[in-house]
This record gives sequence, C-alpha cells and structure tokens, in this order.
Amino acid sequence: MRWIQKIGLGLTLGAALVATTAHAQKQQFINVLTGGQSGVYYPLGVALSQVYAKTIPNARATAQVTKASAENLNLLQAGRGEVAFTLGDALSDAWKGDAEAGFPKKLDKLRGLSATYNNYIQIVANADAGIKTLADLKGKRISVGAARSGTELNARAILKAAGMSYNDLGKVEYLPFGESVELIKNRQLDATLQSAGLGVASIRDLATTVKIVVVPVPADVVAKVGDAAYQPATIPAGTYTGQTEDVATAAIPNFLVTHAGVSDELAYEMAKQLYENLDTLHAAHNAAKAIKRENAVQGMPVPLHPGAERYYKEVGLIK
Repeated sequence: MRWIQKIGLGLTLGAALVATTAHAQKQQFINVLTGGQSGVYYPLGVALSQVYAKTIPNARATAQVTKASAENLNLLQAGRGEVAFTLGDALSDAWKGDAEAGFPKKLDKLRGLSATYNNYIQIVANADAGIKTLADLKGKRISVGAARSGTELNARAILKAAGMSYNDLGKVEYLPFGESVELIKNRQLDATLQSAGLGVASIRDLATTVKIVVVPVPADVVAKVGDAAYQPATIPAGTYTGQTEDVATAAIPNFLVTHAGVSDELAYEMAKQLYENLDTLHAAHNAAKAIKRENAVQGMPVPLHPGAERYYKEVGLIK
C-alpha cells in the first residue's frame, strides 16, 4: 500500500509542478521605460505600469527610470523593455538610423503603440541672468538635458535653427531636469532647456524658488528646424509661478512604442487598457489629459504593432 501512496504523492507533486510551470509561462513581464524622475514620462510610466498590473492577467509590470527617448528606443530594440515613452523626432531618427542622433543602425524592431501628448520646448532662465531671447543665451551657462536624450536632440535642433550651436554658449551641462534646476537655484547655471509636458514638476519647483523668465522660441525659428514633428505652440500664461504672459515655443508629439517581439495579444491589451484607464494617467500628471484615442495613430513614424492595430480596428479608429 505504501508504494501506491508514494505513486499518488508523486502524481500530486507532478501535477502541482506542471501547474506551477504553466502559471510561470503565462506570467507576462511588462517593463515600462520612462525618463528621469523629475520629468513627465516617469509619473505617467508609473501610472501605466499600475494599470497594466491591475488589468492584464498574470502581468508583472514595473516602471524603469532611464535617460528617456534615445535610451528607451535602444533598450526596446535589444528587447529590454516592452513599452516606452519617446519623442517623435527621436523615434523618426531611430527608425531611419541616424548616427548623429545616437542610432548608428536602423532600429527595425520598433513598433508603434499610440501617440500620446505633446512635449513643449521650455527654456527657462533665472531672471537675474538677463536672458530674454534665444540670442541672449550666447555666453551663458545652460543645461540641455541628458546627453543624447530627446531633450538634448531638441536643444541642438532649436539652437541650430536660431543660428547658434553649443560653441556659442558659455558652458553646456548634460543633466536631467531635477539636477539642472538645483544648479540654477545655486546660481551655478543660468538657464535650462527642458522638453516636457506643460507644468513639468522641475520647472514648477524652480519657479517657486527663484524668479524665472520663460524664453520664447518664435514661430520663424520653429519653421527653420525643417522637421514636420516641430510645430509652433504656446505655453499659456500662468503655467508657472511668475509667468504672466503666453510664451511662443515649439511642440513635438510623444509616442508610446513597443517592439516586434511583444506578442499580438499583449500589445492589444496594452493599447486597450491604456485607453480604458486614462483617468489613472490623468491623476498622475496633467499632461495626460491631452491623450485622446482619436489621435492614437496620427503621425506615427514607425509601423503599428499588429496587436495595437487590431484594437484600433475594433474601436473603429482604423477601417
């Protein structure tokens, strides 16, 4: 009888092992690639990971701090993330394989998930630095974002369109938003260029500590960038403490991107749950209020993931 009991016990353990293995196989890891903690990508990425963990069966979702666009796209190409935030111009450069932008080879595994909200070029100076125009940046100390980040690529483009380069500046720092602000507070920097959603936490923090000037980027400079991703836009008065007037600037669309190795079913769920839980993203940051499903496929520089495409066909966005 004891050998029968042993066989029964063995069968039970075997069945449990099979069940455990099956469960592990079904578990889906979703790494959301974001940006620096003082930007907009990070709080939205955290909120998105919480949505996915709650709504996608067997999902283990996390949000990863990164240097944003360029790093995110290279990580996706390497399969080291399932979904990422990126600026549209960086995404276009990655798909083409623009070495100067940090993409020596075409990132051919990238697939679109959704357009999101616009980034705004926000050049903010300590009022004591005497900077009121782009030309006034000459000889000044400025942070242009992390090296090869989407923000830094934007900085190069805007300065070039204004007839300037980094050589015209007194000092260039390649720092995340939060660190840039701290150096301005300590008078070690004069200005910072930040490409982010309106009301970004870093600039809000700076504006409550020192008197700031939001430097305009005129429409003629935006046009000289020569990239359709850059459009004239306005930073509305009152966006930051002490900003009493509308300020002209450039806006660039942001996208959520995945890669070809992500299953159709997972990409479908990621697109669907994004739009069925937008209230969670709205609560995380005001910039998310510009995310609208009807704009999801507008201007996408890379092919849509088939899973996301299935969702948009299902809701009538794509015929």
